[in-house]
Amino acid sequence: MKVLAFGASTSTKSINRQFANHAAAQILEAEVTDLDLSDFNLPIYSSDEEETNGIPADAHRFLEQIRSHDAIIVSLAEHNGSYTAAFKNLYDWASRAEYKVWADKPMLLLSASPGPRGAATVMEAAKTTFPRMGAEVRASFSLPSFNENFSESRGITEESLLGEFKTALAAMSQA
Repeated sequence: MKVLAFGASTSTKSINRQFANHAAAQILEAEVTDLDLSDFNLPIYSSDEEETNGIPADAHRFLEQIRSHDAIIVSLAEHNGSYTAAFKNLYDWASRAEYKVWADKPMLLLSASPGPRGAATVMEAAKTTFPRMGAEVRASFSLPSFNENFSESRGITEESLLGEFKTALAAMSQA
């Protein structure tokens, strides 16, 4: 299975990118592509920009990455209760080229934050909108207090959270 994994942030220290790749590495025999959102150079979306210059090639390149994989693991970063500006902009541009951005692919939807809510607000927004945009959300999981509950070498360290994560991962692995 070819899995596309990314954190919805351009931060070089993104805990969500780290978490998405950790999750993807748990899927046996998966061929994982680690997508870096900072590789997509896009102007801020506006209808005027689209009318003048069309849809940027990087929006089409993002869609091609989605189409060329069997499943998607995305871990959402939360900025002020919403998607990061970079992810939202890429998502907006991609949806102008193809409404079903997620191409009916199975998805494991993750989120993580240093705080106790685990980016719960942005997770709820994605669980509502992503299926309308072609995501087959197989499972979702939010990891709160990332720095206390995750170790780069061991993964999720808190037992009950690890159990919830394994359940979500199993649902995704059946893709």
